[in-house]
Amino acid sequence: MQSRGFERWRPRLEELCDRVRAATRGAGAGVTRPVRAGAGDVTFAPDVRAEDAVSAWLLEVARREPLSLLTEDEGWRHVGPDPTGGAGGTRALDGFDHGGPRLVLDPIDGTRNLMADLRPAWTALAYAGPGPGAPSMADVRAGLLSELPVSGAARARRLTGDLSGPRATLEVRDLEDGRPVESRELRADADDRVDHGYFPFFRYLPAQRPALAAIEAAFFERLARLEGADMRSCYDDQYISNAGQLVLLALGTYRFVADLRADLHERAGAPAVTAKPYDVAAAIACARAAGCEVVAPDGAPLDFPLDATTPVSFVGYANDATMRRLLPHLRAALGAR
Repeated sequence: MQSRGFERWRPRLEELCDRVRAATRGAGAGVTRPVRAGAGDVTFAPDVRAEDAVSAWLLEVARREPLSLLTEDEGWRHVGPDPTGGAGGTRALDGFDHGGPRLVLDPIDGTRNLMADLRPAWTALAYAGPGPGAPSMADVRAGLLSELPVSGAARARRLTGDLSGPRATLEVRDLEDGRPVESRELRADADDRVDHGYFPFFRYLPAQRPALAAIEAAFFERLARLEGADMRSCYDDQYISNAGQLVLLALGTYRFVADLRADLHERAGAPAVTAKPYDVAAAIACARAAGCEVVAPDGAPLDFPLDATTPVSFVGYANDATMRRLLPHLRAALGAR
């Protein structure tokens, strides 16, 4: 039932992603000064244009069906048709119990890299079916990730993850005429290698980098000593986009990725800018649908309320075999801290 609901909504959700791309293409390039502070992160000029496109889409869709939508700037909005306001009217609803989907959206995940024209950003949209209350990550049944490419790009990628299958797909489209260039299913491989790949620990705030580096060093020391890993081929990458990180995991480019910022903050009280539910929910769904494992740092199942403020740490593994091989070493490194 949930899968059918997502498939029915999918064309409208893809249209939303396309509108965000159109609204932000080239917007704010080179502009790095924030406009304001949102509930979950800093808001830049491209974020404002994206939110405007999202609000317009929401009112159009809500004329026909009720839905709930979470974004960082606006929080949860519950909107549906207004039967008393004439054709095309909408009204605010009291809460989630309206029979429509619950959607979690980050219009631009990776704004900083995109503004610098350094790396693509992503529109990240998680789908949870109807329910009487606020959803959690466990309620997410599908994710949609739509690439916001750098200025010189001719193509854009879109990942869809349906957890009812599970099934993940990659689609590549030409930016000029919108025609499909590539479409294929994403499936995790069975390789559990501990080297010859990318194994990044994400380090954002300078204040947290020494502690994260110590955990990282302990982790790789164990891989070298106990697993025979070749340290010359354990590559690092710092992508300021959790969605982008998990895209690379789903594509098999990353073998492992750890974002421990929230965990470090909770244990040590160090200042932190962390991942939030609205910017990881869709990407986690897509990575899991592709066969990757995304869990808490200690290996526990990962669940959290879907809001704009809850700090989230996660670790992603290319597959179950990789998790079984690497997780004991990460636990030991975290314990040694």
